Amino acid sequence: MLEIFTSYPEIESVFRLFLATALGAIVGIEREIVGKSAGIRTFSFVSLGACLFTIVSLFGVNHLIPVTSDAVGTAFRYNYDPTRIISNIVVGIGFLGAGLIVFRGFRVEGLTTSAGLWVVAAIGTAVGFGMYIIASVTAILVVVIFFLLKRVEPWDRIGKNGEWNDNSKSV
Repeated sequence: MLEIFTSYPEIESVFRLFLATALGAIVGIEREIVGKSAGIRTFSFVSLGACLFTIVSLFGVNHLIPVTSDAVGTAFRYNYDPTRIISNIVVGIGFLGAGLIVFRGFRVEGLTTSAGLWVVAAIGTAVGFGMYIIASVTAILVVVIFFLLKRVEPWDRIGKNGEWNDNSKSV
């Protein structure tokens, strides 16, 4: 199967887009189940977009006008660093995530969803760079955090007015 990727690099790019979308959707399932504003589609879009930006930064450089060439004019060098796109992805997702965070009295809502979107952007970026195992393991860890760790968090024991509630259903 790897031979087809080396023969047709666009096929690997398409594979990366599908994998990033699938991993984003898997991570977004829990947010969808609990009724958060960002769910399967949002998480899929963030992962897909981060992956696409990464792919374009890696392979789109081949279509740039050369900045310098050697004396013969046969070798081209680009004044371009494809990893710079990562900082822009982080900043963009930071703005998106900040819009999800809401303060309601003594409670902060949307922080976990915002952090999840931030990590899913990193997952999409990793897939875009071809780091499939790292991206998949990270997606699994995020799902574990979303589904399992909320059962041990004490934050749902704090009432709307800041009082401690011992009758919580969690734990």
